[in-house]
Parts: sequence; C-alpha cells; structure tokens
Amino acid sequence: MSVFTPNPGGAPLPRQVVAQAGMESRLMLRNGEQLLLAVVIPIIVLFGAVEAAKHVSLKLTASPVDVFTPGVLALAVMSTAFTSLAIATGFERRYGVIKRLGASPLPRSGLLMGKVGGLLLVEVLQIAVLCVVAAFLGWSPAPGVAGAVLAIVVGTAAFASLGLFLAGVLRAEATLAAANLVYLLLLAGGAVVLPASSYGAFGKVVEWLPSGALGIMMRRALIDDRIAWVSLLVLLGWAALGTVLTARTFKWE
Repeated sequence: MSVFTPNPGGAPLPRQVVAQAGMESRLMLRNGEQLLLAVVIPIIVLFGAVEAAKHVSLKLTASPVDVFTPGVLALAVMSTAFTSLAIATGFERRYGVIKRLGASPLPRSGLLMGKVGGLLLVEVLQIAVLCVVAAFLGWSPAPGVAGAVLAIVVGTAAFASLGLFLAGVLRAEATLAAANLVYLLLLAGGAVVLPASSYGAFGKVVEWLPSGALGIMMRRALIDDRIAWVSLLVLLGWAALGTVLTARTFKWE
C-alpha cells in the first residue's frame, strides 16, 4: 500500500509561463477597451490612410494599401504589446494583482515571458482580422511570412518589456496617461504607419525608434520579401534594454 507523500513546490518555469500566458490572453480578450485599441483603431487608421492617399501626393514605393497595411500591422502590435499591456499592468499593481503574483513561485522573468506569450496569442487573432480587412481593400503582400513573423515576435518582446518598465515605475493613472501619450506620438511621428522616408531628414532618426524599426521590418518583409537585419538588431537592442530596466526596477506593488 503506497503512502501519499506531499511534495509542495512551484511547477517548472515553462509550465508557469504557459499558465500565465493563457490567463493574460483571456483577460485581454474580455476587456472591451483593449480590444478597441487593438483592432478598431488600427482598422480606422488603415481605411483613413488608404483614402487619404487618393487625395494627397505621397512618394510610395508600392500601392497605398500595400504600403500602409504592414505599417498598420506594426501599429497593432505596438498598441497591444505596449499601450494595452502597460495600462493593464499598472492597474493590476494598483489593485494588488501583481503583489499576489509576487508571492507565488513565478519570477519576474516568468511574468514577462507569460505576458509576452499572452500578447502573441491575442495578436494572432488581431492580425488575422486586419489581414481580412486589408485583403478586402486589395492588399497583395509579398510572401515574406518568415520576416513578418520574426518582426512581430521581436517587436512584441521589445514593446512589452518597455510597457512593463513604464507600468512598474509609475502609478496607474500616470501609466495610463504616459502610455497613451507615447502611443499617439509614435503613431504620428514614429514611422510605424508611414515609411521613414516620408519624414525627410528626421526619418534617419526615427529608424532607431522601436516603432520605426518594426515598421521597416514589416514593410521590408511584406513588400520586398526581405528581412531588415539592421532594424532587427535595433528591436533586439530595445528588447534587451527594456528587459534589463524591468528586471531592475519593476515593483510588485
């Protein structure tokens, strides 16, 4: 007759990360405001940009829908991985959710990986919807799927780490204001929807921003079927910087 012997302890880190990712994706899909930011606003931007291109002279290397769709996909990643994550995490800290996670065996690195995994699950649905809308507008992308997937994964890691850094050092209300302000500034001047060449001499600067690097990678993959290696290194650098800052400054409460 076997005797039951309790063996308390945390689950292996990969299992903790998978569980955290599943919870994060479910919470995000239940939040109407985050879905608005993740899907509705990018769709409005796509329609608006394509229609505006009919009345404004822009030097584009391809048709407006082919140029703007990769940028809007990059915008969707930015809105979900940075703005939505920062705001949600800020209020989770305020209401004590993060504090309770801090009492669990889940380490800071596991929290970051779980949140990134949850974001990727949401982004799959988000990008599928945007691709259907773009196809309706006549989008005909190059077969640069590998480059686009690489851009989405690395871009998500970069923006998520920066969003967690912001949420970990500011109060919830300040995080809400700062995340939305940064989102609007990058939307308008971060070369995420419009190519960096549209900004004149300033375009050489915005290429080094995470928004500009992600936009370049998406356009290079889905227009030219190539991988923008320099932009990839830029995103990796931002991801590393955000991860280090988050690990050193993130507060559970």
